[in-house]
Amino acid sequence: MTQNCMVIDALPDTTKRVRRQFATELSIERTRLLYQGSLLPTLLMLLNGLLCAWLLWSPARYLLVCVWTLWLLALVGLRVIQVAAFEAAPAPRQAQPSWWRLFLGGSAFSGLTLACAALALVPVDSFVQQAWVFGLLGAAALSASVAYAVSLPAFLSFVLPGLLPPIGFLFIYEDGAQRGWGWLGLILLGALFVVAWQINRLIENGLLRRFQNQALIEHLQQAQRQGERLNLALSEEVKQRRQVETQLRHAQHCLEQRVSERGRELDLAHQALGASAQRLAVHEEQQRLAATVFEAASEGIAILDAHFQVLAVNQPYCTLTGHAREELLSRNLLQLPSSRDAQRHSESIREALQQQGRWQGELVEARSNGELYPQWLQLNGVHDGNGRLSNIVAFCTDLSTRRQSEERLRHLAHYDELTGLANRMLFRLRLDQARQRVRLNGRTLALLHVDLDRFKLLNESLGQALADQLLRQMARRLANAVPEADTVARISGDEFVVLFDGYSHLSSLVRVTTRLLDKLRVPQQLGDHEVVVSASVGISLLTDPSCDLETLLNQADMAKQHAKHLGGDCFQFYTESLRASTLERLQLENHLRKALVENQLRVFYQPKMCLRSGRLNAAEALVRWQHPQWGMVPPSEFIGLAEETGLIAPMGEFVLRQACWQACEWLRQGRDIRVSVNLSVYQLRQGKVVSLVRQVLEETGLAPHLLELELTESQLLDNVEHIIATFEQLHALGVKLAIDDFGTGYSSLSYLKRFPVDYVKIDQAFIRGLHEGNQDAAIIRAIIGMAKSLGLEVVAEGVETPEQLSFLREQGCDEVQGYLISRPLEAEAFEKLLQQ
Repeated sequence: MTQNCMVIDALPDTTKRVRRQFATELSIERTRLLYQGSLLPTLLMLLNGLLCAWLLWSPARYLLVCVWTLWLLALVGLRVIQVAAFEAAPAPRQAQPSWWRLFLGGSAFSGLTLACAALALVPVDSFVQQAWVFGLLGAAALSASVAYAVSLPAFLSFVLPGLLPPIGFLFIYEDGAQRGWGWLGLILLGALFVVAWQINRLIENGLLRRFQNQALIEHLQQAQRQGERLNLALSEEVKQRRQVETQLRHAQHCLEQRVSERGRELDLAHQALGASAQRLAVHEEQQRLAATVFEAASEGIAILDAHFQVLAVNQPYCTLTGHAREELLSRNLLQLPSSRDAQRHSESIREALQQQGRWQGELVEARSNGELYPQWLQLNGVHDGNGRLSNIVAFCTDLSTRRQSEERLRHLAHYDELTGLANRMLFRLRLDQARQRVRLNGRTLALLHVDLDRFKLLNESLGQALADQLLRQMARRLANAVPEADTVARISGDEFVVLFDGYSHLSSLVRVTTRLLDKLRVPQQLGDHEVVVSASVGISLLTDPSCDLETLLNQADMAKQHAKHLGGDCFQFYTESLRASTLERLQLENHLRKALVENQLRVFYQPKMCLRSGRLNAAEALVRWQHPQWGMVPPSEFIGLAEETGLIAPMGEFVLRQACWQACEWLRQGRDIRVSVNLSVYQLRQGKVVSLVRQVLEETGLAPHLLELELTESQLLDNVEHIIATFEQLHALGVKLAIDDFGTGYSSLSYLKRFPVDYVKIDQAFIRGLHEGNQDAAIIRAIIGMAKSLGLEVVAEGVETPEQLSFLREQGCDEVQGYLISRPLEAEAFEKLLQQ
C-alpha cells in the first residue's frame, strides 16, 4: 500500500509526461466528444436561423432570405450526415485525422453562415429586429462555442469566422448605434473565449485523470501478476530443496545400510579366505569364487603377508588410493605414501594383530594426488595350521560422503537454516557456558531479546519468499551491528537474542543497543518494495550466577513486551517496577472481567454528519468503562488489554447488541440513524461474526442497512481469504461494511477490490496534518479519488476545525465526524443534539 500511495502522490508531478504519453488518445477522445456534442448546437442553429428568416421576411429581401435559408438547411443536413457517418464508423477509422479536418471545415462554414446572416440580412432601420436577430444568432453562437470548447482549435474555427466579420462591419458602419452592437460583439467574443478556455481545461484535466487512473490500475495489476509468478517460482524452489534434503537423508540411510551389509560380506569373505588357506590344494572352484567376490566388492581389499607386503589388491582399492595395481604389489602397505597415518599407528596395529587377530580404526590418509580423506581400515589376521600369522586381509572404506552428511546434520542441529545464526539449542548451550564463566570470574552477563515490529503484517502482505529474504537481511544486519557479542541467535520466526558475556558498564550497553536499532531501521529494498523495519528490544542482566536461565529469559521477554507496548522501535531494561506494572495489568484484566459481568460498560455515540445534506445521519458506537471506584477508565488503557486477553469478543458482542437496540429505538422515534460498530480481528478469527450479526438483527428487528461494521485497514491482511469470505456473507445480509484508519496500512488495491466494502474512513492523522503542508492534503485527495473510482463513500474522522471541514467538502468527502461536530455522547445527550 505504501508503494501505491507513492505512485498516486507522484501523479500531479507527471502531468506533462502523461499528456505526451496519451497525446494520441486525447486527440481521438476530443474528436469523439466534438462529434457527440455538435448535433444539439447544429439543430439549435437551424431553429434560430429559421426564426431569424421569419423575422426578416419581406418582399424586398425575399430572394436573399430564401437563398440564405436554403444554404442553412443544406449546411445543417451535411452536418447531421457527417455526425451520423462518424458514429457509424468503427473505432480505427474514427482515429483518422480526416474526421478532425472535416469537423474544422464544418464549424468554419457554420460560423460564416451566421456571419452572413448578421452582415446581409439584418436591417439597419429596425432596432427591434436587430435585437431579435443578433440575440438569436448570439445564442446559437454561444451554444456551439460551448459545445466546441472541448478543443480550442475547433472553438476558434467557429467563433472567429462567425463573429469577427460582423464585429468589423459594425465598427466600420458610420451609425453610432451599430458601433454599440460591435462593442457588444467584442464583449461576447471575449466572454466566449474565457468560458471555452475554462471548459477546455476542465475537460482535458478530466480526461488526463481518467487515463492516469487506468494506467495506475494496469500497473498495479501487472505488479500483482509478477508477484504471483515470483511466489510460484520460489515455492517450486523450496519444494526442490526439500526433495534434495529428503534424497540426502535417504542416501545417508542407504550408505549406512551398505556399510553394514558390506561388513557382513567382508566377514563372510574373511571366513572364506581362512577356509581357503587350509584347503589350498583341493578347492580350485572355490578359489575362482573367492576371486570373483574379491573383485566385485565395493570396498578396497588388499591381501598382505605377515610382514605387510602387498600380495593382491582389487580395483576399488586402487581407485580409493589413486595408485595403479603395479605400484602396490610387493610393497609394504605401512610404507606407502598413501598410508602415513597408518604408519603412526603401526605399533598398535602389530600388537592387536598378534593378540586379537584383528585391528580396525579411522585414519586420515592421502590419495596419490595429495588429497586427504577419512578412511575406515579393518585388518584381519589369517593363521596357518600351527597358529602362526600367515596373511593379513585389509578392508578400506572411504568415509568422505558419510562425514559430509554428519557435518551437515551437526550444523542443522545447532544453526538456523534460513539465517545461518545459532539456533535455540546452541544458544541455550552457550548461555549455560556463559553462566558458568560468570560463576568462576564474577563477570556480568547481558541478554538482549530482539523482536521485529509488525513482521507478521509484512509477512502476509509481502509473501513468504520476500519475508524470508527480509529475515536473512535483518539477521546479517543484527550480526554486523554487534561484533562484540558472544552469541547472536534466532530463537523463533522474527525473534532474536544477543548474548554479551561481560560488559564494562550500562552506558556502553545502551550505546550498543542504540546503534543496533539505528542499523536495523535503515530502509532496504525487497523486490519492488522499499521497507523500513524497526525492532523492540528487551534487556536483562545476570549478576547473580545462582539465578536460573529461565528467569533471565523471562525478564528479557517481559522488557521486550513493554517496549512493544510503548510503540516499538525502542529498548527497555528489566526492572522490578516493570514487573510491578505487569502485575498492575494483571489486576486490570481481573477488573475488566468483572466489569463485563457487572455491566459496568457503557456505549457512547459520536455523530457523523452528511456533507451533502448537512444532517446527522449516522453515529459510531464507542465502548466506555465506568468503574465504581476508579471512575471513567480511558479506552486506551483497556482496549489493547481486551485484544490481548480475548475479552474483546464478549465486549464487541455487548456493543453490537446495545447499538442495534438503540438504533431501533431511534427509528421508532422517527429518526433514521445508521450505527457503526468496530470489529476486531479476534472476533473474525473465531468465525462466529456472521451468525452473531444475523442473530442480533433478528432479535432487535433492526433493518440491516442501518448497521455498519468497521475493521481497521492494518487488520485486513490477517488471514485475507477468511476475512473476504466473512465480509461477503455480511454484505449478503445487507449490512454496510467500512475500512477504518484507511491510508495507514499495507493493503494493496488488488486486495481492496476484493473486499465488498461500502465506506472507507480516512485516518485522523491525515486530517490533523492538513495545516502542516500539502503532503497530507495530497494523500486525502488521492484516497477520495481512489474511493470514488471504486464506487465507495468516504468518511473523515478527527475533524476539529472549520478549515478542515471546508477542505473535505471541496474534495467531495461524503461524511465527517470529530469534535467539531460533537464529542462521543450518551444516548440521551445524542437525542438532545438531534433535536437541536
